[in-house]
Amino acid sequence: MTENTILLVDDEAGIRKVLGISLADSGYTVHTAENGAQALRMFKKITPAIVLTDIKMPDMDGIELLRRIKEENPDTEVIMFTGHGDMDLAIKSLKYEATDFVTKPINDDVLEIALKRARERISMRQKLKEYTQNLEKLVEEKAAKLLEAERMAAVGQTITELSHTIKNMADGLKGSIFVLGKGIELDNKKYLLEGWKMAEGNLEKIRNLSLDLLNYGKYADVHFSVCDPNTPAKEVVKLMQSKAKDKGVALKMELHTDLQPFCFDQEAIHRCLLNIVSNALDACSEAKAGGKGKKVVVKTLPAKDWGVEYQVIDNGSGMDEDVTQKIFQSIFSTKGTHGTGIGLMMSKKIVDQHEGIIKVKSKKGKGSTFIVRLPMRIEAGA
Repeated sequence: MTENTILLVDDEAGIRKVLGISLADSGYTVHTAENGAQALRMFKKITPAIVLTDIKMPDMDGIELLRRIKEENPDTEVIMFTGHGDMDLAIKSLKYEATDFVTKPINDDVLEIALKRARERISMRQKLKEYTQNLEKLVEEKAAKLLEAERMAAVGQTITELSHTIKNMADGLKGSIFVLGKGIELDNKKYLLEGWKMAEGNLEKIRNLSLDLLNYGKYADVHFSVCDPNTPAKEVVKLMQSKAKDKGVALKMELHTDLQPFCFDQEAIHRCLLNIVSNALDACSEAKAGGKGKKVVVKTLPAKDWGVEYQVIDNGSGMDEDVTQKIFQSIFSTKGTHGTGIGLMMSKKIVDQHEGIIKVKSKKGKGSTFIVRLPMRIEAGA
């Protein structure tokens, strides 16, 4: 099925002939039918991308033909030909997802505009399909790298959750395309703007998922060097101040001044803390502000037999025990369609590679405290 294949349906032979010649001259492959029954038989045989049909025909009218075509293939674009007195029928056809309607006598320029809209809708769907397929391919490639041997028992669950995430994103894009299509059909600027904003939001979700997957693969190995343990905490708090301000959350840091430099991967720990702080800000923004307002505190502390203990404390929405058991184990998100569920998996992976500890204390409605401890490593190879 290509966008240049058209099935023309009209009970008037003259219209079929004249319009068929005009469309063929414009580069279309044109098939014709004189009634609805013949059109349905031909449709099943040639599966045209676009159908042009008169709305008033004997036996089976254009509305019924439209309904049956959409049952066969919902992606087929159907343009209705109407008389000046058939406006109610034309509007009814839009309810059955007709692409557009053109009044008789048919103006070539008006018809070409309607055909252009139909081709744009077909092209948009094809791009969406290709984008989704490419995304699924990317996810499969990255998933193969992140599924480590000791987690093989969780492979089925992880793939299911990731597939669900992708499906949600694909459904969001499909909804965006639908609203954009309605905006084109009805020449409605409000619908066009709404559809465009929806598409932008869904593309941002896809981008975040892709980046999270890429970052997960990036930290397959850690690179140790002597660093100040306060540095990644300072950088993360500075980097996230803008997001905190936008969400109405006070982001503070309390850094211990007597911590000794030791060997760890500063970039990887920066990413680990960034994921945790970002989640804490989101949790606060979703919660009702208490008497002291919404806040997140990043602390560094000395810990016996450890190089450093990081704490990220928030007074956000908190989690129940069932959720706290899942957040580090699989692609699990408490943010619905807004989160990818990969950030905390990545944080745990980074801490595990440092032979450290990551844990969370949380209570529903009372906030959370994430704790990360890194061992004292004197030399990079120790």
